Amino acid sequence: MTDLRVVVVCSDQGSNDLLTPVLSEMGMTIEQTPSMSHGLKRLGEERFDAIVFDYRADQSSEEFLARLRQCNKNRSAILIAIVDAEFNARPIFGLGANFVLYRPLSLERLRLSLQAARGLMRRERRRGPRVPVRSAANVSYPGGPDLNATLNDLSDSGTSITTGRRLPEAGKVYFEFALPGLAQQLVRLSGEVAWQDSSGRTGIRFLDVPQASRRLIRSWLQQKGAPPVDASQEAPSTVGKPVSSAAQRDESKETGRPPIDAGNRRTEMRFPCKIGAEVYRLGTGIPNRCTLSDISEGGCYVEMPTPLAGKTGVEILVRTSDMKFKIQGRVLATHPGFGMGVRFIFRDPAERGEILRLLGVLAAGPSLDEQLR
Repeated sequence: MTDLRVVVVCSDQGSNDLLTPVLSEMGMTIEQTPSMSHGLKRLGEERFDAIVFDYRADQSSEEFLARLRQCNKNRSAILIAIVDAEFNARPIFGLGANFVLYRPLSLERLRLSLQAARGLMRRERRRGPRVPVRSAANVSYPGGPDLNATLNDLSDSGTSITTGRRLPEAGKVYFEFALPGLAQQLVRLSGEVAWQDSSGRTGIRFLDVPQASRRLIRSWLQQKGAPPVDASQEAPSTVGKPVSSAAQRDESKETGRPPIDAGNRRTEMRFPCKIGAEVYRLGTGIPNRCTLSDISEGGCYVEMPTPLAGKTGVEILVRTSDMKFKIQGRVLATHPGFGMGVRFIFRDPAERGEILRLLGVLAAGPSLDEQLR
């Protein structure tokens, strides 16, 4: 495989002096320019796997990003933004950034962030060509209503869709659609937003794709002339793999993914996390191992391959290194193969207090060592 190509648009020599050796030791071919206009010119001429951009929160930076996302040749390039330490990075994700590096740069943090970015670059490089398609899709995400969308194109690892409203910039989005000629077989999967533009188009990077849905996608793509995908190079699925919220917060710092779902429309503050738990159907003693995510004071998303039916009463048992509690709820939405949305039902103020305590730990940021006992 050829070297990954990176263009660095940065006028700060100190940052360049740190970026160059780290990018080089990772086997990347680097092109540097201090000029935004020259950077845009090169991006219009050549394809790059990643763009490192020195973002200054001024009009010139905003114009660079706006013109960058109009550049078809590098539409799928990974965007790494360098920002000031006190800068609220959330708006930069809305403008298309995949990763954020905070000034002043340090070698240790830089290596961690760029290693994560390199993995994503390689995954993007492996992607097969996108095939045009016109198909209706149902889109849902925790905390928001189901949306109707139109698929514009499709590859083995992503799609672009058109919707009537913006999707959350962080957290999973769930899809259900049928492909032309395969109308009797639904594709179900989850993904995340890679980019969005002002016209309502959204790029989706697939995350968890059940084998049945992956076979349908690959069969349809090959019917349309796309080359077969090397299955040995697939990114591993994360379905059912518990990850500690501490690890997710570390990932948030290193990859720049926002720690709170910016697209949530509810008034409750919601916190993405991964907490191992057990869920019981009310009145039974049979535990179902699951992972809680996207928690708010009023409810959470329960990730499990076989969710319970809508309106089912449940009891959730949470055990961590320093807290243990049970909470009852009711299933509001079900996504087969992925999980279900649960609304909490508090029987007394103490139960609400346990949830608020958990949210306080997540918001404060210290390590929360989640584990099933």
